[in-house]
Parts: sequence; structure tokens; C-alpha cells
Amino acid sequence: MKPLKEKVSITLDSDIVDKIKILADDDDRSFSQYINMVLKKYLKENGMLTNPKE
Repeated sequence: MKPLKEKVSITLDSDIVDKIKILADDDDRSFSQYINMVLKKYLKENGMLTNPKE
């Protein structure tokens, strides 16, 4: 069975990291959960993600 989550390593600008940490904390989410949520929303809004499990 394919794992539902996969670890990745990315490099982000420090100002972006700082802002995401604040937003994630305000939303009571981890940094990783917040990034996942934002990316999923972007993909859905742009028609690139149709299956909610994707």
C-alpha cells in the first residue's frame, strides 16, 4: 500500500518561512500541515487536483 504522506526537502526564502510559521501557529497547525493545506487549496482552485485524497 502506498504511503499517504511522503517526506520531501525544499529550500524556501527565510521571510516566507517566518510568515508560514506565524500563519500555521495562528491556525493551530504544524508548519508542514499548513504548507500541505495551502498547496492543496492552490491545486484545487487551479483545477489540478480533483480527487480530495490527491
